[in-house]
Amino acid sequence: MKTKIFFVLHLPPPIHGASMVGKYIHDSAVINNTFKCHYLNLALAKDLNDIGKGRIRKLKDFYKQLKQIRKQIKDIEPQLCYVTPNAKGGAFYKDFFVVMLLKIMRQNVIVHYHNKGVATRQNRYFDNLLYSLFFKKLKVILLAENLYQDIKKYVNYKDIYICPNGIPTHKNTPIFPQNEFEILFLSNMMEEKGVWDLVEACTILKKKGKVIKCHFVGKWSDITEEKFNNTIKKQKLTDSVFAYGAKYGSEKDCFLQKANIFVFPTYYNNECFPLVLLEAMEQGLPCISTNEGGIPAIIENGKTGYIIEKHSPKVIAEKIEYLMEHPQQCINMGEAGKEKFFNEFTLDKFEIRMKNILEDCIISL
Repeated sequence: MKTKIFFVLHLPPPIHGASMVGKYIHDSAVINNTFKCHYLNLALAKDLNDIGKGRIRKLKDFYKQLKQIRKQIKDIEPQLCYVTPNAKGGAFYKDFFVVMLLKIMRQNVIVHYHNKGVATRQNRYFDNLLYSLFFKKLKVILLAENLYQDIKKYVNYKDIYICPNGIPTHKNTPIFPQNEFEILFLSNMMEEKGVWDLVEACTILKKKGKVIKCHFVGKWSDITEEKFNNTIKKQKLTDSVFAYGAKYGSEKDCFLQKANIFVFPTYYNNECFPLVLLEAMEQGLPCISTNEGGIPAIIENGKTGYIIEKHSPKVIAEKIEYLMEHPQQCINMGEAGKEKFFNEFTLDKFEIRMKNILEDCIISL
């Protein structure tokens, strides 16, 4: 008889890293054929702008959610419960109740982190008390080795599993002719994703006489379309910098396939393991990104791209200029990144890693 697992995870909408990985797990033939799986959507936010905001609706929905969890545990009687919690703030307090309910009902729990921030709150008396209760007798899945530092105070390393994310591969990717050096940013249009740092880098390059095309693709967020376009006009970048809003599927792939390099200068406080970097690597793009979260586990500095300090538009401009002037090295970096992607970050490899982790966790119970 198959082992029963109750997955309490985030599913889209809204679309972000954790919800997409949740969907990959939910749809995985490898996982669903290995275990008898039951799923409950943990998300309360309706869209990205709703994340982190308190609503009376959310309190009501959360109460219903707890009742659903309690009922399903009684009906299913799972051997293992899998939860994707938040690391800090109000979202953590909500997920604390979810995990504590499962513990009260004598469930074995493994949590899978797609965000970070425990260490930023561990010196607060109240949060420290909650974390001590929360992590007691838990197994934890992390996206990268260096993220262990975030929960080291509460979790013994023997109770940690490392599972990098993976994404679906694309077949028969067309190759587009490239007449100009094209830079791509692909993420939500948030200040913390480094949008303005890349814009400033483009200003530096233009002042040096470099001919570039920089494309921003992503859903408008705290940076609105009007605000972005006004800034581009003021910086006199209208012939070099372009924004398109959110694009999905083949439209998004088209931007990836036309680009020469991918730049993602994020300093977003919840950044852990950006799937956009994996998408860029699959297309053979060298990646320039920051030392935020698990990004150093994705990009091999100097081999598949560059890891830079946060808030460094001048350094971004220098790295872009170098790759423009050394086209063969740009191509070689992209090919090394593509090889790393297919060796480590495909969806089938993620599914196998996750299956093995869940099996090992169940055996160790």
